[in-house]
Amino acid sequence: MKKTDLLKINYNGISRRNFVKNSSAGAAAFTILPSFTVGGLGHVPPSDKLHIAAIGCGGEGENDIQHYADAPKKNAVISCLCDVDDRQAAPRIKQYPKAVFYHDWREMFDKESKNFDAVSVAIPDHNHAIVGLSAMQLNKHLYLQKPLSHDIYEARILTQAAEKYKVVTQMGDQGASCDGMRTLREWIEADILGEIEKVYCWTDRPVWPQGIQWPDARPPVPKELKWDLWLGTALQTNYIDNMVPFNWRGWWQFGTGALGDMGCHIMGPPFKLLNLGYPTEVSCSASTVYNGIFKEGIFPESGPVSSSVRFKYRQKNGKDLNLYWMDGGITPERPFELDSDGNMNDILADWPGLNDFEGGTLFIGTKGKAACGWGGRNPVLLPLGRNKEINVAQKYPRIVGDMDGHWWQWVDACIAGYGNAEVDSPFVGYAGPLTETVLMGNLLLRSFNIREKVVKKDPVYGDMESFNFPGRYINYKWDGPNMRITNFEQANQFVKREYRKGWGELKL
Repeated sequence: MKKTDLLKINYNGISRRNFVKNSSAGAAAFTILPSFTVGGLGHVPPSDKLHIAAIGCGGEGENDIQHYADAPKKNAVISCLCDVDDRQAAPRIKQYPKAVFYHDWREMFDKESKNFDAVSVAIPDHNHAIVGLSAMQLNKHLYLQKPLSHDIYEARILTQAAEKYKVVTQMGDQGASCDGMRTLREWIEADILGEIEKVYCWTDRPVWPQGIQWPDARPPVPKELKWDLWLGTALQTNYIDNMVPFNWRGWWQFGTGALGDMGCHIMGPPFKLLNLGYPTEVSCSASTVYNGIFKEGIFPESGPVSSSVRFKYRQKNGKDLNLYWMDGGITPERPFELDSDGNMNDILADWPGLNDFEGGTLFIGTKGKAACGWGGRNPVLLPLGRNKEINVAQKYPRIVGDMDGHWWQWVDACIAGYGNAEVDSPFVGYAGPLTETVLMGNLLLRSFNIREKVVKKDPVYGDMESFNFPGRYINYKWDGPNMRITNFEQANQFVKREYRKGWGELKL
């Protein structure tokens, strides 16, 4: 990369002191490159190692970092660590004493960008896009946890950035690389299922609080947590107990609920294998305790306790396909091909006996049915006897390590250089459009609780203050390419959110 190219990097107004001011100084530093970047910034030679800056050290971040360390070729190096919570960071700092540690990813990018080739991001959803885009604008390869973003608009920008900056990208939906995904593809291409007419996707999540009111209590922020940095792009708000490190998922300001958490895993198999693209129509229903008279029970700050969403797709053959999403304990009707005994989730979609069901997918075809666990794992044909009768030849090579290979595949592709090796969940053509579709379901769930105050005349009680919900019980028309609902304008407020002052605007 030329010095003049680096001066074109757009940091979008992110106001960390010296982040913009030092851009030119950082550019000059790239004129003398360390040995591991002799192929150019972000393009390491095939024989060398990939130096990674890991943002997020606990939870999924810890899992990602460990998978890089376990790569069979031992070709990944953790050069930098970043986390806003010292409690999450401490074990990784001890594990990687040579890695430089930062609380603020902007400072790390500003000072250390010559010392890493790729960025791995595992932080709350609301900060995915701003970090991911900034990494790609530095021409760094990017591994970004699912869902790619908090908003539909952000997912579109990340997809465009991956194409513009030509870096190797991978979303953290490891099921995309599992053996089961390839088995399902082989079944479908061998016409074992016939034409797919319906798909059901379901999960037991949320397993964190949803459908609740924002607490009034204002406990002190833990001394180990940099709350302002944790908030990042989110609007300024008070800290609440148990928000960190996990329960942020249920609050729309930060997380994307059950659908955002598991949708990319569970909707991924049909999206990829059936080439679904954008839905044309979407409708939903969600749990609520609101009864039309009393005000209590509508808490728009958090996702519903349970929900169901129908995505309608127009296939290349001209026929419609309906994909149904269900969460919070809602499941599809038990297939008649199963015996009356036995746990449906165990049989169709989970490792038997674990009792920690996370999700599954059921394909309904004209010639048969098939089901799999989240991410495509452990596929089975229905009736179950077909699994002994049908033997389809293996057509597609499997990834070394099955799901574990998802991380290793990305490392290898980064070392090979952009365009020289495939990954299973690239932003362009798959992960970006999938994330948009998943988040489009959340757009409906948030529109479900849009309310307008009215006075209703009750024959017994007379005039009563109540609410109408104009976003409920309608069929939403979705213009995917333009990211717009065409028949309910109020829903479009959820396509793109405003960032907190000082965090700029996401744009290329």
